[in-house]
Amino acid sequence: MAGLLSGGGLRGHGELPLNADINVTSLVDVAFVLLIIFMITAPIMQGGVDVRLPRAEARPLEPKTGLVVTVDQNGRIFLDQSPLSYEDFRATFGAVVRSKHPTGVYLRADRRVNYGAVVEVLAVMRASGVADVGLVAEPETIQR
Repeated sequence: MAGLLSGGGLRGHGELPLNADINVTSLVDVAFVLLIIFMITAPIMQGGVDVRLPRAEARPLEPKTGLVVTVDQNGRIFLDQSPLSYEDFRATFGAVVRSKHPTGVYLRADRRVNYGAVVEVLAVMRASGVADVGLVAEPETIQR
């Protein structure tokens, strides 16, 4: 009885002492499961607006950081994936540029869209004070 009350390290006769270590195996299992989930869902979350960009032989421009304006095949305008009518785009684009101060402005237009719609969007961008607009294209594949 004296051994139990004195805290000798054993809980009873023939039992092992308490072990206060962290079970690393289950921690690693949970970390790997989370890693796999993030690897699967990350490409899905980069949806964006579906457009077929024109192909160019020159080195294409990829939008990095900044403001991205997209015109899809039906002529709908998207400002950083937010759909806008042409009138709303014309009314708000200047204010968005002044408030965000983007490092660059990029135009993504579907190759099937009417050329006039692209020119109208470019005209609104120029009228808003954007002097340099990057046109985004896909790289040309060389067929031999």
